[in-house]
Amino acid sequence: VQLQASGGGLVQAGGSPRLSCATTESIFSINDMGWFRQAPGKRRELVAGITGEGTLDYADSVKGRFSISRDNVKNTVYLQMNSLKPEDTAVYYCSMNIRRDPKAHLQELWGQGTQVTVSS
Repeated sequence: VQLQASGGGLVQAGGSPRLSCATTESIFSINDMGWFRQAPGKRRELVAGITGEGTLDYADSVKGRFSISRDNVKNTVYLQMNSLKPEDTAVYYCSMNIRRDPKAHLQELWGQGTQVTVSS
């Protein structure tokens, strides 16, 4: 099982792209889902997270501008990004904690990363 992310690219400041990330196979369940980002020369940081119960968490830098959501039927997590700024430029990674079957241990998966470049 892998994660496949999409939706990145070159965006003008103020733009509103949406990132998507889905599992490549059917699985039993997914607990936490999240989006992280890593800008050049910086450490990877949490952007937004959503638990299996729907509890949300956001980095202070994106609160009020980004929104995370999940579709448990499609095994997909979304990141709606609004009012983009040049400092949002980074590679964005999705992550999920999955259980392949009822007896499997939790497994942490990461997407391949999708570049988001915000031009001023």
